[in-house]
Amino acid sequence: MPKILLATILLAGVLPAQQLWYNKPAQIWTDALPVGNGRMGAMVFGGVAHERIQFNEDTVWTGEPHDYAHKGAAKYLPQIRELLWEGKQKEAEDLAMKEFMSEPLHQKAYQALGDLLIDIPGAENATNYKRWLDLDTGIATTEFTANGITWRREVLASYPANAVIVHVTSSKPAEFTATLKCAHANCKDGASMSGQVEDSAIRFDARLERRKQGNSTTLILVAATNFKNYRDVSADPEQRNAATLAALKGKSYQTLRAAHVRDHEALFRRVTIDLGTSPAAALPTDERIAAFAKGNDPALVALLFQYGRYLMIGSSRPGGQPANLQGLWNESNKPAWDSKYTININTEMNYWMVGPGNLLECQLPLFEALKDLSQSGAVVAKEHYNARGWVVHHNFDLWRGAAPINASNHGIWETGGAWLSTHLWEQYLFSMDKQFLRDTAYPLMKGAATFFVDALVKDPKTGYLYTGPSNSPEQGGLVMGPTMDREIVRALFGDVIMASKILDVDKELRAQLTDMRARIAPDQIGRYGQLQEWMEDKDDPKNQHRHVSHLWGVFPGSEITPYGTPKLWAAARQSLIYRGDAATGWSMGWKINLWARFLDGDHAYRILQNLITPAHDGRPSRAGLFVNMFDAHPPFQIDGNFGAANGIAEMLLQSQDPYGTETSLSPVESGEQGFLHLLPALPSDFPNGKVTGLLARGGFEVSLAWQNGKLAKATIHAKVARPLKVRYAGNEASFQMKAGQTLDIGPDLKSL
Repeated sequence: MPKILLATILLAGVLPAQQLWYNKPAQIWTDALPVGNGRMGAMVFGGVAHERIQFNEDTVWTGEPHDYAHKGAAKYLPQIRELLWEGKQKEAEDLAMKEFMSEPLHQKAYQALGDLLIDIPGAENATNYKRWLDLDTGIATTEFTANGITWRREVLASYPANAVIVHVTSSKPAEFTATLKCAHANCKDGASMSGQVEDSAIRFDARLERRKQGNSTTLILVAATNFKNYRDVSADPEQRNAATLAALKGKSYQTLRAAHVRDHEALFRRVTIDLGTSPAAALPTDERIAAFAKGNDPALVALLFQYGRYLMIGSSRPGGQPANLQGLWNESNKPAWDSKYTININTEMNYWMVGPGNLLECQLPLFEALKDLSQSGAVVAKEHYNARGWVVHHNFDLWRGAAPINASNHGIWETGGAWLSTHLWEQYLFSMDKQFLRDTAYPLMKGAATFFVDALVKDPKTGYLYTGPSNSPEQGGLVMGPTMDREIVRALFGDVIMASKILDVDKELRAQLTDMRARIAPDQIGRYGQLQEWMEDKDDPKNQHRHVSHLWGVFPGSEITPYGTPKLWAAARQSLIYRGDAATGWSMGWKINLWARFLDGDHAYRILQNLITPAHDGRPSRAGLFVNMFDAHPPFQIDGNFGAANGIAEMLLQSQDPYGTETSLSPVESGEQGFLHLLPALPSDFPNGKVTGLLARGGFEVSLAWQNGKLAKATIHAKVARPLKVRYAGNEASFQMKAGQTLDIGPDLKSL
C-alpha cells in the first residue's frame, strides 16, 4: 500500500479491513451507506453542499389490520387435490384461483418515511473529500474542506437511544440548514412532520431536535407510528417521540456516541476474520469491487462477510420487525416485491448467518413475528384446510397475512411456516437454551407440525404421504408433494420429535410424528442422475432456474449428506451442476452454501466471485454488488448479502449433522452428537487465515487458524457440558467437554 495513501486512511480513522470508503459522494441510493438500529434505518449519501440522509421506520407500511383468510375455502380442497391426482393441473389452478386464494389477493408494501436534508451555503467546490462506513463502530462519516472550512459529519443509528443521530462539526464558525422532507403526500416538511400513509391505517410522526454547542451541532432524529401489533394501531406516535426525546435530554453527543459504540461493538466484535491481504485493499471500495475479477482480494471477501453481520445488527434487533427483502432500508413507496417477507427462501436466507455469525439475539424479531403468524395462520389452517395448527404460504407482511397470494400456480405453497419453524430448532441447537426451547420454540414448532398431521394426504397410487396442493418454488405449477415440501416436513417432524424428548412432553404426538415421518414420500433419483424436484421424473437438465428448491435437504437442511445418503448426495450434486453457476444475487448466496456443503470450496468461491462484480447503476442487468456492497439481485435485495456471509462461514466451519439415514431420525434429532467439521470447504485462494468466535451447533464457539491451506490450531469453547466430536481432513476425534471448558487442538486433532 502506498505510504501516503495509507497515512491518509489511518488519519481518517479508516482501516480497510473493517471499512467501506469512497472518494466521492453517492450519486444514487445504492451508492449511499446504511446505518440502522433495528427499527430506524438511514442511508447516508455523503453530499457536500447538499446532504441527503434518507430514513425509514420499520412499521411504515400500507394497509391495515386485516384477516386474509378466504372463508370456506376448505370446501374446495378435496376437489383441487382430486384434479391434481388426475393430472388436470390447469383445472385445479383455475378452481383454486377462484375459491382458495387470499382475500384480498395481494399483500401490502413497506414504505419510505422521509429525508433529512442538510445544506451548507457556498460549499459546492470541496477538496480533501472522503466518506466511509466503519463496520466496527457502526458510524458513517463524511469529511471535506470548502471555503477554507473543514466539515465533518458523523451519522449513527443508536439502539440504546432509539434514534438516528447526526453530529456536524466545522473548523471555523459556519452555518447550515437542516430540514425533514416527507415521502408521503399527507404531511408537511420542516423540523417535524406528521401524517398518514396513503391507503393505510398507519399514522407517523418524525421530529428533528437540534443542539448547538460552539462549532458543533447534534441533530437527533426520532420517528414512530401508531402501530402496536398486527391487530392494533391505537398508539400515539407523537407521544412516543416525545418520550424518546425526553429520555435523551441532557445527554451530550459524546455520551450518546459512546453508548451506541458499546452496544454495537458488543455484537460486532464477537467474530473476527482474516483471509489475507492484497494491494487492492488500498483502493476505494467501488474501485475494489471493479478490480476483484482481475486478481485475488481475500480481504474483500472478509469485508463482505463482516458487512453481512453489520447489516444484520442494523436491521434486526429485539423489539423491532424482522429484516425484510431490503432489510430495513427502502427509498421507494412502490418497492420491488413490496419489500415484504418472501418465505420460500428470502426471509430464511436473511437469518442463516445469525448462528454461525454469533448474533443469535438478532433472530428474536423473526420469532416474535412467528408468534403473530401462529395466530393468523391458525385461521388460515382452519378456513383453507380444515386443519389444526397454523400455516403460512410463501409471503407475509406487517399485517401477518398467511393465506396464499398473487396466483394459484405459485402462491399455494404450504411449507413457509414449517420452514420458518426449523429456525426455532436451529436457535436451540446453537444456543442450547432449554428455556427458549420450552417457552418459545416448542409451542410454535408443535403448532406447525400439527397442521401437517391433519393436512398431509395419502397418494392413492403409492400410499405415501404428500403435501398438496403446492408447488416447487419458484418453478410454478400446482402439484402434489414437491420434493422441497417433503424435505421440510420431514425436518420439522424430526425437530419436534427431538424437542419433545428433551422436554419430556407429548409422547403420543411424538409417536404419531415418528410414524408419519417414515411414510412421507422419499426423495427420488431421476433418469439424468439428478435429485428429482417432483415425484415425477420430469426435470430438464438444461433448466438453469435460479431456485434450487429440491436441494433444501442438503442446505439449509441436513437430510442429504455424503456419509449417510451418498447416492442422494451425488444426485443432488448433479442437480446443482445442471443448474449452473450464474444466477440472481440470492440464488448465488444459496449456491455458495450448497457447494460448501458439497465440500467443494473452490466451486463455492467461484460462485462468490460471480457475486462480487460491479452493478453500475440502480437498474443492473445482472446480479453483482452495488457501490455500497448491497446485493444487486437485481434490483437490490438484501438476502444475497446474508446468504454470502453464511456461505463464507460454511467454508470454514460446519456443524450440521454429517450423516443420517433416509428412513430414520438423524443423529442430532435422535440425541447423538454430530461432528464439528473444521475447514470443510476451504478455497485454495485462502491459503492462510484465521477466524475467531464462530458459533457451532451444540453450543460451541470456535476459532481457527490455518497456514498453507492446512489447519494450524482450533480453539473450541463449550457453553454447556456435552460430548464433542471433531472432523478434519478425514480424521475424527472425540472429547467430553465441561461447561465453560476451552480446548485447543492441532491438525492431528490432539489436545495442545
